[in-house]
Amino acid sequence: MKTNLGAAAGTSRRTAKSDSAFRTISEAAKELGLQQHVLRFWESKFPQIQPMKRAGGRRYYRPEDIDFLAHIRTLLHDQGFTIKGVQKLLDQNKGKLPSEIAVAGQNADASTSDVTQNGSAPLADSVSGPDKAALKAVLGELEELQAILRTSLQDAKKNP
Repeated sequence: MKTNLGAAAGTSRRTAKSDSAFRTISEAAKELGLQQHVLRFWESKFPQIQPMKRAGGRRYYRPEDIDFLAHIRTLLHDQGFTIKGVQKLLDQNKGKLPSEIAVAGQNADASTSDVTQNGSAPLADSVSGPDKAALKAVLGELEELQAILRTSLQDAKKNP
């Protein structure tokens, strides 16, 4: 994960930081491909993100902070989780992110005959802990969306 963060700044500065070096918010944002305000927003949504703050409030991110942020970025941007879904996943795993997250549909072998009366597919007992947690988080999000859609449909029927 070694990067060349200082190369564009000129020859008087070091050209790279070691993997164990702390990163400023601008360096962290650049390394993660995010805007700085996104990192500050995520900090407000995920209490696990606690960069070291120096006098004046300047943030310094540890390598483990960068890894955690990269994992959250993958869940939100690549795997389609919502912030609420990632928060549920963290709650279910005692504040830690599972090392592997199954995307809904990849590892789920639920057939249409396995659907319960309320329309949701039961989680198989053979699904492992991290996979089950991810599936539960996705299922919770889908149920919330279903309730929102039902309410919107009822409103649309009342006020055409």
